[in-house]
Amino acid sequence: MPGRSDDVRCWGQSRRPGARSRLPFLTPERTWGLIIARSPNVAFPLAARLQSASVSRCTGVALRLLERLMKRRVFLTLLGAATAWPFAASTQQPKLPVVGFLGSGSLESDAFRVAAIRQGLNESGYVEGRNVAFEYCWAEDHNERLPTLAADLVRHEVAVIVLIGNTSVMAAKPATATIPIIFAIGGDPIKLGLVASLNRPGGNITGVSFLTDILVAKQFEVLHETVPKTALIGFLVSPTNPNAEPALKNVLAAAELVGQKMLIVQAHTDSELEAALATLAQQRAGALVVAADPFFTNRRDKLVEFAARQKIPTIYPLREFAVAGGLMSYGADITEAGHLVGLYAGRILKGEKPAELPVQQSTKVVLIVNLKTANALGLTVPPQIVARADEVIE
Repeated sequence: MPGRSDDVRCWGQSRRPGARSRLPFLTPERTWGLIIARSPNVAFPLAARLQSASVSRCTGVALRLLERLMKRRVFLTLLGAATAWPFAASTQQPKLPVVGFLGSGSLESDAFRVAAIRQGLNESGYVEGRNVAFEYCWAEDHNERLPTLAADLVRHEVAVIVLIGNTSVMAAKPATATIPIIFAIGGDPIKLGLVASLNRPGGNITGVSFLTDILVAKQFEVLHETVPKTALIGFLVSPTNPNAEPALKNVLAAAELVGQKMLIVQAHTDSELEAALATLAQQRAGALVVAADPFFTNRRDKLVEFAARQKIPTIYPLREFAVAGGLMSYGADITEAGHLVGLYAGRILKGEKPAELPVQQSTKVVLIVNLKTANALGLTVPPQIVARADEVIE
């Protein structure tokens, strides 16, 4: 999708990318709608004639056609109504509150996150296009754009900013001290400096925290139990993720307990990811743990394809990887976290203050096993792991 010249990718669903203004204009479709609304006895006899007129023709063509078919008095009435209608509508209809979504990925990669937030808003009584509007900002995996995108949302005075991911919230925090920000992040929001306390966040920020860095040890355990004789297990992590350091410590500690040799590879750009995957292949890693990070989530198809091609059993942090063909996933339920963000956004729109909404802790974790992928790898997943799985894909 094309963006504006400054690379800011923010737009509402009803707008073309980059289009901000909604200037009233007269179209054949609007003219026809006015005829039906105001003069149905005239509209239906005209239908056959109007069907032959392309809706893409200019307004003047449509109006000249109407002028030939109607008495001058009726035509002038409709012309006056059509000219005034857009301006009247803009003054009569109340302005919808706008929810700003700040994403590090793209429309395609963040679709499941947006859907979860919308569900929460819907349950709060807010439906996009009916009584609330959305403004989407996508960094398209260029995290350096996030501060500019956050400032763009603030400049357009959205009612609330919603987001999922540590990098997004760290960019949004300095952009505003007044517009409410609702987050879903992995890690401790107090340590990240986002809130004063979990029960009373203070300020304009609150949301949902879920488990990430402490889960990598469990991911390693599940993978090691699946392939216990693997000589070398890789660990793919993004160095720019705020949870990278604790995640690395946790996975190395878990590996040391069972005497497992680890290969650490890092990436936060496409070129670095290519190099990391090449290293895993060259060093003949027998299995792989992928750490939680939006950068990897947005490239889940690439990672799943690499694991399949190299026949490397891999465990991922989110269900979306397993659905895309990954062997297994173990991690936080991002859908639940996004749903809670949507519920909180609804409460904010109804007048509650973020300072008084406690940070919720989403402790739900899910294990997904893809037996179809296991068969393709020639791998037998231990029955006890299949029995523990929350979902089995066959």
